[in-house]
Amino acid sequence: MRYEMIREIFNKCSGNQMRDVFVSTVETDDPEAYVKDLLKGKEVSIWKDVLPDGSVQFDVEIAGLKQRFSFTED
Repeated sequence: MRYEMIREIFNKCSGNQMRDVFVSTVETDDPEAYVKDLLKGKEVSIWKDVLPDGSVQFDVEIAGLKQRFSFTED
């Protein structure tokens, strides 16, 4: 399947609420496996949520830094 993937990296600085946002198109049959492969070799915690519109969202914590991966069918 083809997905639009949005990767958000949240800023740890309390005075800066901006985040880095990257948008790409990916082909995968398993978004969760895609995220795990992308982060392979790192110690991570992953939480998965399926939103009402059918998109899949993964909240990830890597060494205290929060990231979010959102997959929407393209």
